[in-house]
Amino acid sequence: MQTGILYALAAYLLWGLLPLFLKQLHGIPPTEVLLHRMVWSLVFLGAILAVRRHWRWLGAALHDKALLARFAASALLLAINWFTYIWAVNADRVIDASLGYFINPLISVLMGVILLRERLRLGQWLAVAVATCGVAWLTWQAGQLPWIALTLALSFGFYGLLRKTAQLGALEGLSLETLIFFPVAGGALAWLLGSGEAGFDTASSWVQLLCLMAGPFTAVPLLLFAAAARRLPLSLLGILQYSGPTVQLLLGIFLWHEPFSGAKALGFALIWAALALYTLEGWWTGRMRGRPANANQA
Repeated sequence: MQTGILYALAAYLLWGLLPLFLKQLHGIPPTEVLLHRMVWSLVFLGAILAVRRHWRWLGAALHDKALLARFAASALLLAINWFTYIWAVNADRVIDASLGYFINPLISVLMGVILLRERLRLGQWLAVAVATCGVAWLTWQAGQLPWIALTLALSFGFYGLLRKTAQLGALEGLSLETLIFFPVAGGALAWLLGSGEAGFDTASSWVQLLCLMAGPFTAVPLLLFAAAARRLPLSLLGILQYSGPTVQLLLGIFLWHEPFSGAKALGFALIWAALALYTLEGWWTGRMRGRPANANQA
């Protein structure tokens, strides 16, 4: 349990600190950053697979058309999520990006209800309603939908839905996703570098090194998360999840001094209240269900 908590906190902390890494890539357009992230993630994951001599699954996966179609869809969603996040950080919208990952768990709940026919208890419905009020308030205050947050939440929510029923683990699944996109990403990056249009060509040596490190920065948190998921209950994993966007929010407010008005704080407060309500409702329900069994044992 303690090891799992450490793995989970390490994964979420790395995700929370990811804006610090992306902010260092001065002069590299978001599209090019995305290409570097795809290409060097595959190189890094390929090295791990080579060290572990873990290739047998790949042949079967490449001959399974249904599996390839599913992972092509998940790879596309992951690319949308990555690009939106990279763009938001470069555009000084870290707070808006953090909102997406606060909303994401509740988006996943709604997907479970709508697509998987899961049933919610009254307290869970109330949490979803409070979160909806928070999003509606932020929309009204801004005069437009919080599209950055919703794009991140929806893309990662559908990505999680596809991976929930996938036949491959975290390492194999991410490797296949990056492999599917490698012909496009590798070809586009090679063209940019060859034509002199790449920001990488004129960047400092430090920025170039960081571009090459995009693979480990992408893959390591996912692998830590997978290790944590095998050791922790989903309820505890879900509670720890909020540490990542909390770090992002604090960075946006205190390090980069992004605007965070009282009106925006109220919208965030409603969403935090919804998350707290959903978590407490689940904890209370689990405790009440366990009480009769404990009483009988006594």
